[in-house]
Amino acid sequence: MADWHTRHQAGDLHEQRVIRELERRGWTTHRCGQGTFPPTIQKALSRTESSLRRFPDLIAARGTSLVTIDAKTRLPSTHTDRYAVSRACLTAGMQFLGMNTPVPLFYVFGDLGVLTPTEITHYAAIGHQPPGGSYYLVSTRLAHPFDEVFGLPAASMTA
Repeated sequence: MADWHTRHQAGDLHEQRVIRELERRGWTTHRCGQGTFPPTIQKALSRTESSLRRFPDLIAARGTSLVTIDAKTRLPSTHTDRYAVSRACLTAGMQFLGMNTPVPLFYVFGDLGVLTPTEITHYAAIGHQPPGGSYYLVSTRLAHPFDEVFGLPAASMTA
């Protein structure tokens, strides 16, 4: 398992990529969640089991549409044909949805595949689930393409 700094750096790069891709499609984005807190709060929060630890990374709007995004990447040693989402993250995602309906939450993975917490719960129930595992595993082929969920880049729409 990579150290926290390596995971954090990979996560930041992925978030920046997701922001760029959303903005290319006309979305206005803003960071939110644990990564926006001062280091002292981040450290204290990391020692709790609060769902605040797993608050979405981004909020985005285009016109009257509003979405939240949890950017999920994986390190080079973990490339498989499945996405892994922790049970704790999925529980927090479902809680977030319950408290913030009708604002959707999307998980955007490193290959820009997109799934919702509900889809992950459903697909994991019918797919490979290691007994007692800490992660839900979902086939990458079940993800929605980024363009299908968030639209085409502005240059593509005029061509």
